[in-house]
Amino acid sequence: MSPLDKPALNRLQRLWLCEALRLREEHAGPLDDDEANRHAQRSASDLPARIEARALWLANRDGQTQALQHWLHGARLALGLLLLLAVLSGAGLAFSALGDGQRPVNVFWALGSLLGMHLLLLLGWLLNLLLAGKHPGALGRLWLWLSEKLARDASAAQLGPALLLLLQRQRLNRWLVGLLVHGLWLLALLSALLLTLALLATRRYGFVWETTLLSSDTFVGLTHALGALPALLGFAVPSAEVIRASGDTALLDEAARHAWAGWLLGVLLVFGILPRLLLGLLCLWRWQVGQARLALDLNMPGYSLLRERLQPSSERLGVCDAEPAQLYQPQAGNHSAETQGALLVAIELDPQRHWPPALPKSVSNAGIIDSREQRKQLLDQLSRFPPARLLLACDPRRSPDRGSLALLGELARSSASTRIWLLPPPPGEALDSQRLADWHQALGKLGLTHANTLPLSWLETGHD
Repeated sequence: MSPLDKPALNRLQRLWLCEALRLREEHAGPLDDDEANRHAQRSASDLPARIEARALWLANRDGQTQALQHWLHGARLALGLLLLLAVLSGAGLAFSALGDGQRPVNVFWALGSLLGMHLLLLLGWLLNLLLAGKHPGALGRLWLWLSEKLARDASAAQLGPALLLLLQRQRLNRWLVGLLVHGLWLLALLSALLLTLALLATRRYGFVWETTLLSSDTFVGLTHALGALPALLGFAVPSAEVIRASGDTALLDEAARHAWAGWLLGVLLVFGILPRLLLGLLCLWRWQVGQARLALDLNMPGYSLLRERLQPSSERLGVCDAEPAQLYQPQAGNHSAETQGALLVAIELDPQRHWPPALPKSVSNAGIIDSREQRKQLLDQLSRFPPARLLLACDPRRSPDRGSLALLGELARSSASTRIWLLPPPPGEALDSQRLADWHQALGKLGLTHANTLPLSWLETGHD
């Protein structure tokens, strides 16, 4: 992917990449970002937009954008595994609650099997919410861990911590994890409800309650209290006589079976499914509202250091960082709506070579680029006044090293059309065929056209 490509990323993902890049530079040191800074200064005016443009350029160049896509793919796979686990867990709850139908069902043990763990974890989530907990919880950590493992990309190492840090500033992590938790529990309880309905429809169950210490009146009051809200939705509630009779043995008449089955389903719906659904909708609403307020914290040290580089009070040369480990293909034509004129530039020529050649008045000569300072000055000039046609003269007696090719690629991105002029050797000298082949191969990988003679017609008119 070219650094100037613009993949479809939403606002959260763009801020996420900014935060991941900040963490990366804090751990590994500043990146080679001269071209990224020039691109950011051209494409945006305010500091947050320039930081974002710089981060996206570097992320595209260094593969961080692709790593983000891998991480999201891993997150979707991890979510799919958790959803499958939720469905199977819900089915397990239904089977453990009702059994195989060979023995009477203890209604309160069945209710505990269906809702016990759900209510305990729901209480824990509410306490964590009230105590303003910042940790994602066990299920959230499991999802992040699975996402990183399934991403299988070393460049994605900073993405998980960057997402947590970004969301914690607006306390969005609790709502994202809450949406995940309530969504999984909702799916599990729906699975339990559907399987419970299937078991009750295909098997004949008897319902009893048992106690050693409590009286029958206690169970009558508890059953009616739990069935009050489901009754408002039309679910049946066993009468006091049916409840007392069920304490002795499982009633065999259909009315008692239907009453207990309706009560069990109503309690599962009202105290299990509805709370998870409402809390999930609450988390979704808070998540969507919070995303609109997400922004970079410009007071962070990593962003504060970028202020002078992206919005300099005066133009000056900065410290040059280490050369990048990879080269990237140039992308000419980015300034086609603003380019004009033709320009000739020579790269590291022998001082004994006669230069420049005779040029028409319509073609400008930028001289010979030998030093980093000259390179930076030329790139700054081209960023403000990009030429329509750029001819780069190179001496093929030199090896096409990584630095020279990186410079050619960067210069090519500053013009609408670029060609390479491989200069002929001085009289009496011959070019090394292997080295010339290396030049042809390297320029082919960069996607640049080369010529062995001065293309004056192309420089003047744009046509050969």
